[in-house]
Amino acid sequence: MTNPKDRTMHSCAPTDLRGAAPNETIRVLLERRSIRAFSPDPIDPASVQSLESAAQHAATSRYFNEWSAIRVTDPKIAQAIAQEAGQDYIVQAPLLYIFLADQRRNADLVAAENPDADMDADSFNLNSSYVFLQSENDAVLALHAMETAAYSLGLGCVILGSVLNDPDELIELLQLPKLVYPVLGLAIGKPAQGPALKPRMPRPAQIFENSYRRPSEDEIGEALSDFDETVFRYYRDIRHMDAPRKTFRQIIADKAFGQENAHHPMAPSIERQGFDWTR
Repeated sequence: MTNPKDRTMHSCAPTDLRGAAPNETIRVLLERRSIRAFSPDPIDPASVQSLESAAQHAATSRYFNEWSAIRVTDPKIAQAIAQEAGQDYIVQAPLLYIFLADQRRNADLVAAENPDADMDADSFNLNSSYVFLQSENDAVLALHAMETAAYSLGLGCVILGSVLNDPDELIELLQLPKLVYPVLGLAIGKPAQGPALKPRMPRPAQIFENSYRRPSEDEIGEALSDFDETVFRYYRDIRHMDAPRKTFRQIIADKAFGQENAHHPMAPSIERQGFDWTR
């Protein structure tokens, strides 16, 4: 790796951002970090209502409101989700949500409005791949709104992509009907840890102007080399002291081939839920 003294470093190291943020909202966003240990204290009902209202006020494509969320309160269901996700701390969280791409509600409303509607017709598009992706986007936007609201209340969160390790099992566990598909989980609680901020990629390597730029371009390559050094130091100094130290590109290279963990193929599962992935 290049010696950082040989050039000006791009800013990508974690820092205390309390004084840099122009307002409280931006400070909350800049200081977000995943929390994986929670105190057992319950979240008061007023806060729960605020979190759910914040999610409902997120943007929604074409005003279709094509997402839903399940608040998991049954300890047995939470334990089953944690076991499948391979993350025991999920059951510690006082609040656990599974966000869903949901066209079932809209399809049922169509059927109620027009009992003669043919849901098997080629012209029916609530099961198309485009609509599925828009539903998925809506669910992610709602989750992010809830997460930001939780941090603003002094709570901690972790987003759970691991709930999709076996989507079919989760679909059965939550009794999801056709045209509903799980997207992400969100665990929320009062933090019982204060992890350091992870480094973020330098802005020139991730945000471009007018056209895409590749790592081979001089400025982008230099910024990514700086990021490699920052990530290497972060994992050496803060995280897993006994684990092999790796740069960002080594982390990606290690995970770029082979089956990722125990994730099941998702396209067949999505199609079994009634979405047509071919159109």
